[in-house]
Amino acid sequence: MSPDTPLTEQGFLIRTDPLTEPDAQTEPDALTQTDAQSTELAALRARNRQLEKINAALIERVESSSPSPSAPYAAFEHAVLLADQVRERTDALHRTLDELGALNRRLTAAKAAAEAANHSKTRFLAAISHDLLQPLNAARLFASALEEQLARLALDASLPGDMSGDATPSELVARLGRSLSDVESLLGTLVDISRLDAGVLTADVAVFPVRELLDVLAEEYRQLGAARGLELHYVASHLSIESDLQLLARVVRNFLSNALRHVPDGSTRGRVLLGCRRRGDWLEITVADNGPGIAEHQREVVFQEFRRLAPRQDNEQRGLGLGLAIVKRITGLLEHPLSLTSTPGRGAAFAVRVPIRQPASVEGPAADATSPGQPCASPLAQPLLDTVIWVVEDDREVCAGMQSLLGGWGASVYCADDAEVLLQQAVAAPQVLIVDHQLGEGQPDGLKQAQRLRQRWPGLPVVVISADHSAPLKARARALGFGFLLKPVKPLRLRQLLVNCR
Repeated sequence: MSPDTPLTEQGFLIRTDPLTEPDAQTEPDALTQTDAQSTELAALRARNRQLEKINAALIERVESSSPSPSAPYAAFEHAVLLADQVRERTDALHRTLDELGALNRRLTAAKAAAEAANHSKTRFLAAISHDLLQPLNAARLFASALEEQLARLALDASLPGDMSGDATPSELVARLGRSLSDVESLLGTLVDISRLDAGVLTADVAVFPVRELLDVLAEEYRQLGAARGLELHYVASHLSIESDLQLLARVVRNFLSNALRHVPDGSTRGRVLLGCRRRGDWLEITVADNGPGIAEHQREVVFQEFRRLAPRQDNEQRGLGLGLAIVKRITGLLEHPLSLTSTPGRGAAFAVRVPIRQPASVEGPAADATSPGQPCASPLAQPLLDTVIWVVEDDREVCAGMQSLLGGWGASVYCADDAEVLLQQAVAAPQVLIVDHQLGEGQPDGLKQAQRLRQRWPGLPVVVISADHSAPLKARARALGFGFLLKPVKPLRLRQLLVNCR
């Protein structure tokens, strides 16, 4: 295009040559093209206005749903704020979880330390029980032997009843025996409550004739009652029960001790009843007395720890107020129902129900060595005359006490701290073996030594004596067919067991 070529306002090229006429076809085409472009431009503008309206409506809708009536950016800022808050709370939660984890680790460590301390306490109790009960066991044996010797001397020569106002030797021995019984009771209570608190006292449940338990207790407390002018009546039973003999004995002893302690002395003769009554599938063992009774508001209190009824006027009552509390916990452990009935001014009756079971085939000592309800052999008799008894015991004082007591019953007693010593001495073959469970350090325990002697003398009766109350030890002794007694040994119980063993 030449620089001189004129342009129209719309920028289209127009021919101005005067000598040449314009083409008739060219002008209409240019106008048509211009109109088309104008129409397209108007349509685009209308479409843009429509999109602007749609966009405005969308913006209004977004802003109306936003927590803030401001621009849409407020929604973004709100979302960012929420994210920051979530992050902060998540961090706080993590810190709290870390603190809880540390606290749990400290609690776990404290629990482990407490369990270790409890285990140490249990081992200490087991050790202190043995160490404390050893001299007490020896003292009990000496006192019983001395009492029987004095009783025999009294039959041969009359001892002066009045020694210038002093007590006779028999009275002194009786007082010694009562003092030892008090010490034994207090130590037994301490050990029992400690074991119950530590949760290490477990039941060694077995089936046995109820008379195996009650005959000895009846004779023991009959003698104790007679010394105070009290009568004890015993109603025996031929049934067998399922329980822990040692723990059940603890319960019945507590009943009897309380009854003897609270029945009246003097003009009104005190009476105590120990008896059995069948209640369906249960045997109810009852101890009743004609004492002052227990008021209704005190019947729950007496089973609480460190709670005692009114003390006796003679000031002979000793105790910690734990006896019936221990009874309640032991009967709970054994799942034996416990009951108390009382009429104030007329007496009280404590009872425990024990499941009746059919006895298994009886091996070893007979269960009916004495007639139901009858006392055991007289202490002055010699029921073990010429019986050879070996005693394996590492405590010299206990050995001496055993020799005095068993010798007074007519037995020939040989003592040593190891069964091998007795074998090497070539003494007379044993007819009964008494062995302490816990012997000297480095020695086999009493059960192992008894098993070795049984290999040489099959069927040899064995009585194991121990301060260990654990159920596994009792079960082990029972499985081997051995008798088992706890320290300090009750002479009446030992004598009955030895007589039945022969």
